[in-house]
Amino acid sequence: MAKWLHSGRRRDLCALLYDAGELRAQSLKSRLESHYDERIDPASFYGTLTALVESGFLDRRTEGIADVYALTDAGERALLDHYEWLGDRVDEGDRNSKVNK
Repeated sequence: MAKWLHSGRRRDLCALLYDAGELRAQSLKSRLESHYDERIDPASFYGTLTALVESGFLDRRTEGIADVYALTDAGERALLDHYEWLGDRVDEGDRNSKVNK
């Protein structure tokens, strides 16, 4: 797994962008806070976004005074690979729990 996927927050940000296509940073932060049901420290949030951009998994562009983020092709591939891996684990867990009953 790519190092960037070691963080659940990074995976969740990529999933939100996969769903939305692109989002302004504040909207992305608000959606993530709603999902976690807690406030996220802005410095930590923007540090995560910067790490994803520097790793080549997100694109950032400026629209007025706002930064807008979108997944790159590499980010989408990594997210979908992780989704497939996770689905395999869940399917295997379902099969094992039915066998053990």
